[in-house]
Amino acid sequence: MENKVIHKAENRGYADHGWLKAKHSFSFASYYNPSQMHFGVLRVLNDDEVAPGKGFGTHPHDNMEIITIPLEGALEHKDSMGNHGVIKFGDVQVMSAGSGVMHSEFNASKDKRVKLFQIWLFPDKENVKPRYDQVSLNIDDRKNKLQLIVSPDTEKGSLWIHQQAWFSIGDFDKGCTVSYDIRKKGNGVYAMIVKGEFSINDQKLKERDAIGIWNTDKLEIVSETDGAEILLMDIPMQIN
Repeated sequence: MENKVIHKAENRGYADHGWLKAKHSFSFASYYNPSQMHFGVLRVLNDDEVAPGKGFGTHPHDNMEIITIPLEGALEHKDSMGNHGVIKFGDVQVMSAGSGVMHSEFNASKDKRVKLFQIWLFPDKENVKPRYDQVSLNIDDRKNKLQLIVSPDTEKGSLWIHQQAWFSIGDFDKGCTVSYDIRKKGNGVYAMIVKGEFSINDQKLKERDAIGIWNTDKLEIVSETDGAEILLMDIPMQIN
């Protein structure tokens, strides 16, 4: 029997640090909600807005798969592995923190804000060698269909992570319908409505609403508005 949980946009945690405005889908930092600690291996989904020239100073991570998806503006990355890059809308960044890494993330612009999703997954193996990668994707490949952006390998040019997880993004016109098959038995899907409105398995969802669905093998997704964008995270429900 299908199970689902709905997280409404307005019920997310919120932090305003002046230079950073953040919405938290799951417990994070000073936001604590015992009913929203994680969804399967999905531990963090932060919807961040960073002021021009500001950012997260050098800080450590370990044993977490970190995926960053810019929505607007450009983000500059530096880390203790010697990586230095800038990502913008259409790019995706992954970092396997593994045995430990130090990094910083700053708004690369001095006059424009940057908006992004930062996502943390529990890995399927711990203390791996840290790694970093980024890719620029053709956003036309997500028009009225789902574009694979993250996977356990490099399928269709996606970035790979240490987890049996598949992330997809789609940008749909009103009335478009797509069927999505769960990629691995035992996985569930957490869907974030980036823009517009969707119906997923007959559940109406508005911008920045999210739904977690498990114990099913298929999703029926209908776009209810033009320019509707969705992020699907197909992930294990069991943490190793």
